[in-house]
Amino acid sequence: MIVGNGDYKYEVVDCWPNLPRYWQFGSTSDVSVSNNDEIYVFSRGLHPLTVWDKSGDFITSWGEGSFSDNEHGIFIKEDGDIWLVDSWFHIATKHRPNGELTQTIGNKFKPSDTFYGKPFNMPTGLSISSKGDIFVSDGYGNKKIHKFNSSGELIKSWGTFGTGPGEFAIVHNLTIDEDDLIYVCDRENNRIQIFDDDGNYINEWGDLFMPGDIWIKDGVFYVVEQTIQGGISIWTKEGELITRWHGDKGPGKGSIISGHGITVDSEGSIYVAELTPAERVSKFQKI
Repeated sequence: MIVGNGDYKYEVVDCWPNLPRYWQFGSTSDVSVSNNDEIYVFSRGLHPLTVWDKSGDFITSWGEGSFSDNEHGIFIKEDGDIWLVDSWFHIATKHRPNGELTQTIGNKFKPSDTFYGKPFNMPTGLSISSKGDIFVSDGYGNKKIHKFNSSGELIKSWGTFGTGPGEFAIVHNLTIDEDDLIYVCDRENNRIQIFDDDGNYINEWGDLFMPGDIWIKDGVFYVVEQTIQGGISIWTKEGELITRWHGDKGPGKGSIISGHGITVDSEGSIYVAELTPAERVSKFQKI
């Protein structure tokens, strides 16, 4: 099955990855790729953090028993350290590649006040600027973006509930480009809002259906759009649509049934983390 068009065509890879016998992902929340093209999958099953090569062969797993049942976001730093966002534990944690915990932001089991509170109330995603500042989308209980320094000290927060510029419905994830512009998936408002690293509103993209996650590679933006009307869309930095395919091809035929997270490897192949009912990672091989 071929999807996309022009220079952005992809072939669906059947049954990626090669799960060990009797293993299941459970709801697969997010996915990210390291500098050496290892694919990290953050899921809500017995093995919450699993690592795979591009061919889908298993490398390792860790984190068993360490997370809630609502693991949500993953970000891999240039140095290989991994940040994980646990929505129900209300924390973001940094780990070495072997799983060793080295830093925690937030108070486990202690959510802040809803809608307009301090960090965190069901956070969703994390990204880091070129200056080393940490930005967290927060999320389901709050309607804010929080900016921290590298030590985890809060610098500022912005956002409130609504539909206007700088307002959010559900702040579902975010990413940062080479110019330190912040792209926020304002999911229920069907848009991506763009801010500078001080929280000043720059612009927004519409023509989206519940954007759940966004990934940047070589100046191109890859978005997973959620629910049955969702799929994958690819954009220029100027917000021009390059290509899109929807989840309307039927199971196993190029559809994204329940897409939630997205990443792109060095070859340009796309990986999509899917929640229930799919509970899988879908790979689209660049051709």
